[in-house]
Amino acid sequence: MSKQIPMSNHTSEKATQDTVLTGITTTGTPHLGNYVGAIRPAIDASQSSDVNAYYFLADFHALIKCHDPKMVHQSTREIAATWLALGLNTDNVVFYRQSDIPEITQLTWFLNCVAAKGLMNRAHAYKDSVQKNLDAGEDPDYGITMGLFSYPVLMAADILMFNGTKVPVGRDQIQHIEMARDIAQRFNHIFGEHFALPQAVVDDNVAVLQGLDGRKMSKSYGNTIPLFLPEKQLKKHINKIKTNLLEPGEPKDPDTSTVFQIWRAFASAEQTASMRKEFEGGIAWGEAKKQLFELINDEIKEPRERYNELMENPVFIEQKLKEGAEKARAYSAPFMAEINKAVGLYSLA
Repeated sequence: MSKQIPMSNHTSEKATQDTVLTGITTTGTPHLGNYVGAIRPAIDASQSSDVNAYYFLADFHALIKCHDPKMVHQSTREIAATWLALGLNTDNVVFYRQSDIPEITQLTWFLNCVAAKGLMNRAHAYKDSVQKNLDAGEDPDYGITMGLFSYPVLMAADILMFNGTKVPVGRDQIQHIEMARDIAQRFNHIFGEHFALPQAVVDDNVAVLQGLDGRKMSKSYGNTIPLFLPEKQLKKHINKIKTNLLEPGEPKDPDTSTVFQIWRAFASAEQTASMRKEFEGGIAWGEAKKQLFELINDEIKEPRERYNELMENPVFIEQKLKEGAEKARAYSAPFMAEINKAVGLYSLA
């Protein structure tokens, strides 16, 4: 029997076991970079019955940048189907949609009431937006919403709601975890010890894939390879990967090649060593891309079939998300009642 995550007593859970928490923003279609960098390691971790983990679809966060309702809705469906198709073990982890947990928004307000505005002023995303406005000769806050400005508070609420202690992030997100710690410490100082202090977990061994143009694979650059493309489309995308003009037979440097870099993310150590020799021996770019397609396709072929089946069965996906929300709220509802009491919001009777 699979282990069910304990939800009833957050203090004992905090003391005995780390809680890992990961959010996936529901904008866009998952791509190979998402898969290698975040999805695959998290799904591997979900197979262990010892894990205490929360994986959620961050649809509130999506609204900060995306005001297209159809895109947010479709992305929620695609991302949930992706994680389930790849084998996420929902018996061992809590997999839920952020907007299904009303306690998160309530906690966000409580944290807003103790978070320093000066702290938010230093957030990288806000500062970058201000600088772009200044560079363009605009008002510093032109086009900047409160959603963007207070994004770190919502992220803190996501983490602190479930007393996440380990939060896997990229280096660009470390500041937000530090802000969550600052906000938690301030709340604890005023209202008593309620929140564990989260730690950022940065795995430098996790691959950051290059995209079609050689830059980091990112939706914002438009250089991604969607994860579950049909075979013909996957082959076309791989053939678009930028390469140099070296001819077949001319030695090629694997360490500067996007083709080799993506190969290494999917290959075994033996396959990687073999392809390195092929590069040194002057493999043709067409042949290298053909082998890369076959390698990736072999790994995602069966999950792609499950993904397509799931996309045709949104009722099943919704059921899984609702089950996850029930498990999450079994924790968040009583914890929020405790927080309400701590700040003075409880019955007069």
